[in-house]
Amino acid sequence: MSESNTPPVSLDDLRQSIDSIDTQIHDLLNRRATCAQQVAEVKLREFALAQQFESSTDSSSSQQLLFYRPEREAQVLARVKAANKGPLADDTVAFIFREIMSACLALEKPMEVAYLGPLGTFSQAAALKHFGHAVVSVPQASIDEVFAQVANGSCHYGVVPVENSTEGMVSHTLDAFINSPLKICGELELRIQLHLLVGKEGKETPIKRICAHQQALAQSRRWLDAHYPGVERSAVSSNGEAARMAAEEEGVAAIAGDMAQQQYGLLQLTANIEDQADNTTRFLIIGREDVAASGRDKTSLVVSARNRPGALVKLLAPFQKANVMLTRIDTRPSRTEPWTYVFFIEFEGHRDDAIIVDILNDIEQHSIMFKVLGSYPKAAI
Repeated sequence: MSESNTPPVSLDDLRQSIDSIDTQIHDLLNRRATCAQQVAEVKLREFALAQQFESSTDSSSSQQLLFYRPEREAQVLARVKAANKGPLADDTVAFIFREIMSACLALEKPMEVAYLGPLGTFSQAAALKHFGHAVVSVPQASIDEVFAQVANGSCHYGVVPVENSTEGMVSHTLDAFINSPLKICGELELRIQLHLLVGKEGKETPIKRICAHQQALAQSRRWLDAHYPGVERSAVSSNGEAARMAAEEEGVAAIAGDMAQQQYGLLQLTANIEDQADNTTRFLIIGREDVAASGRDKTSLVVSARNRPGALVKLLAPFQKANVMLTRIDTRPSRTEPWTYVFFIEFEGHRDDAIIVDILNDIEQHSIMFKVLGSYPKAAI
């Protein structure tokens, strides 16, 4: 068996190849950014013409100029993951393209995204994961404030937690949808890793109180019972707020994530104290506009049935008949009269799909309250 006469590639050769490739990537990134700027110019021109036409016809349309298209981004991410041949992982490639799209979109129209603050919360991490780091993330004091900032136009979109794999649904978010005009525009999942954090001077100070959002306290309950059974636990508005308190108050520890630790300069006493190793929270993106079909969509609705035997069966039967997959169903008190409930139903498909149109029409006939919360792309990364 003869040995190859091809000399081995040197480190200098490899570095030169990387430099050459980097130059090509840089050029392509700027070409893409230029295209994004041209897209913005076309949108502005077409929008101006449409406004002129409406003025000339006395139309009272409330059409808004849309730069961010959730279905378009979902399609791009799905395409790059499908086309990926490695060695980079599919999700790694998708994250890179998410940041590229975020930076290019900022050239068209910088977006402001509301989230449950303060700085360093998992909601902020979710906003940056979904929209990329080129957006302006705007902290809010409560979930209600996130809804309010989007509804009044102060922010383009909002990010709210809706469900945790350990503790279930976030009832406050579900309740906020009932009377809100906002629509669900997207979803994402975020792996939640919880750490026990203290201020820089607190490593040798006995912990007198542990603060966190009530969900984080619940998600690490068994660990706390085993390691800090006699220490007071205080539920606060967010894990970011808990981190701020730990940074300022002696004897206070926080349960929070990496972003909060970095934001407030905290020390990590113990990492990954969550009781479930796969602890994950699902977030929803809320906005003012309907989203077109992406090809991989979900639809969410809230409905209240007449209080009769078999009412729930009548609501769910159309899905079985059409062979449409339900992905979630939850109940909340209706707050209109005692012992009546509303159902939050989530399923695969887009509200404009013919089969979904028939299902929604059927459900509405058996409802006393019916509201489609939105159709939106499934989580891409």
